[in-house]
Amino acid sequence: MKSTVRQNLLDAFRNAAGEFISGEKLANTIGCSRTAVWKHIEELRNEGFEVEAIRKKGYRLAEHPNTLTENEIYLGLQTKYIGKTIHFYESLPSTQQVAKELALNGATEGTLVISDEQTLGRGRLARAWHSPKGTGIWTSIIIRPKIPIQQAPQLTLLTAVAAVQAIEEQTDIDVSIKWPNDLLINGKKVCGILTELQAEENQIQSIIIGIGINVNQQLTDFPEELHSIATSLSMEVNDKINRAKLVQSLCFHLEKLYETYLTLGFQPIKLLWESYALSIGKQITARTLNGTYSGIALGINEQGVLLLETSDGKIQHIYSADIEIDALNR
Repeated sequence: MKSTVRQNLLDAFRNAAGEFISGEKLANTIGCSRTAVWKHIEELRNEGFEVEAIRKKGYRLAEHPNTLTENEIYLGLQTKYIGKTIHFYESLPSTQQVAKELALNGATEGTLVISDEQTLGRGRLARAWHSPKGTGIWTSIIIRPKIPIQQAPQLTLLTAVAAVQAIEEQTDIDVSIKWPNDLLINGKKVCGILTELQAEENQIQSIIIGIGINVNQQLTDFPEELHSIATSLSMEVNDKINRAKLVQSLCFHLEKLYETYLTLGFQPIKLLWESYALSIGKQITARTLNGTYSGIALGINEQGVLLLETSDGKIQHIYSADIEIDALNR
């Protein structure tokens, strides 16, 4: 947060659970004058928060705006560190680039970079990611796991599970994972994940997790070439989704799974990932830099590598590929 005072004010309102707090108590709690309290409350009102003020009773946070802002995200967070430091922007070329720079400059674990719009968003293999203003969640999160470098790809799969859980929690939509990092609804892409590693001398310094979720787009918001392959949560439920609540849910599930992973290893994450996987047991085609392979997707190993059994009974280890599920299996 840019302002510790603002953060403390939001914490005070959250702890009050809808009850009134006197101006004096607020001032003492957050460590500033009553005039400064009033100033910060006016700024919250300008952002769309409804703050009631009654003489001799104090202030009460009555309504939240259905907007994506730094304050709205922070107010509803239920995490210990993921998302507690927020860098919010109206527009950025790429949240991933900003997060990488912040990580190199010592940003704390859990730092969240989020933008209402990305002008140069990208996915795997440097592909463009369409990120229009006011419609989606375009965010990057910094984590600093003390794990061997070769285990870093596991965090992509962990993030995919967290995103599925957050989306299902907020929308009741059934979401599937297409290895390694695409989330699909009825066969159409709704979310992509890009993880990038910063390391020195074979030690991970940070992992930057980039997440793009199509939330409130309508069909006309997508370029025509994406109409048959992309969807949004709003299109699937025929209603507008609260993006701030979805970010809060994403942070909560990511932190919970991340702590499970650091304590118990990859096995619990692997089982969850496979339970959501679209391709397990199906005939697929995997196009890699070294060739194209077809066969049955068996699952993933402990490193998160896709195991593919070809028609001659051999097991191919797929580290990076474009996956296509054969038509008869869809």
